Amino acid sequence: MSDATPAALAAFAACVTVDDLEEVARARLSKVAYDYFRSGSDEEHTLRRNRDAWTTYEIWYRTLVDVSSPRIATTVLGTDVSSPILVAPTAYHALADAGGERATARAAAESGTLYVASTLATTTLEDVAAAAPAGPRWFQLYVHKDREFTARLVERAKAAGYAAIVVTCDTPVLGRRCADVRNAFALPAGMVMANLVETLPPDLRDGAGSELARFVASRHDAAFTWKDLAELADTCAPLPLVVKGLVRGDDARAALDSGARAVWVSNHGGRQLDLAPATADGLVDIVAAIGGRAEIYVDGGIRSGTHALVALGLGARAVFVGRPVLWGLGAAGQDGVTRVLSLLREELVRAMQLAGCADVNAVDRDLVRRSRLFHP
Repeated sequence: MSDATPAALAAFAACVTVDDLEEVARARLSKVAYDYFRSGSDEEHTLRRNRDAWTTYEIWYRTLVDVSSPRIATTVLGTDVSSPILVAPTAYHALADAGGERATARAAAESGTLYVASTLATTTLEDVAAAAPAGPRWFQLYVHKDREFTARLVERAKAAGYAAIVVTCDTPVLGRRCADVRNAFALPAGMVMANLVETLPPDLRDGAGSELARFVASRHDAAFTWKDLAELADTCAPLPLVVKGLVRGDDARAALDSGARAVWVSNHGGRQLDLAPATADGLVDIVAAIGGRAEIYVDGGIRSGTHALVALGLGARAVFVGRPVLWGLGAAGQDGVTRVLSLLREELVRAMQLAGCADVNAVDRDLVRRSRLFHP
């Protein structure tokens, strides 16, 4: 945060929640960048539902439990992580801070948690890996019409030491984000989608604008099906394949039957189909459908460690946070990401202690119940 004014430094130091950090980030970011990160699709119903849904559950806490040394370390697909709060893939980190994805990866590694690098990063997947070589990391993949290019991305991730491939399945086409349309969103000159440069026409490689965004969107494969997913699982081997973007139990079963090793409940942060269900509700459906067959992760609207505890109680192995990390990055670069992860971890520990939970791996379904206010 070397470019920060004394007032900005004081504002950052005073932050005690993710919401506080969002306000600091908003003051530092351009309107176009802030709107891009914040907005959802169309009327933003799903964006709001994601966050509201966690508050429709109650934590039926236990008392007189020894919670003097709560344990929050866990594993995801066999990888040790310091807590079940992990970093979701999000695009264009250089819009938030000059350190970009490198800063995020370093903060995640220093915090002992997992970082998922995005296909739409402003830093190549190799440079992200080099920035934090000891940090656990997965690579998020969009399937392109050019399947050979898709396979090359997978091979690059393998060569760079990524431990899993996360395929996003909820973007056959891109949702409409009205804020971006109104702002005529474009990456600033000189900022590129670093992993996709080889696919770009020469006239789009050194600049950014609506034409670039339309070109990249046109490459998404709307014909990608379960049969193709099984083939992708073979391409990814020996790396495990995680399927991200599910809200239905039957889709979760199909993903596992097609070779996925884990499923990730997500509606793309409310940025794809408006009026999609909240991920908290999708999580309940998917847990009921696949039980203990595979690990289940969830994102969407998780803004506190208490939200994370609810998700764990509903059956998630771990939660991923996207916008909170961007607010930390936008507020204070790498230090801001570290602060977000620390705040969420502290909130989770406190919530566990108050709920009578001594071990994050022993949180059970009986701890969390739907409030009668919302479900008589």
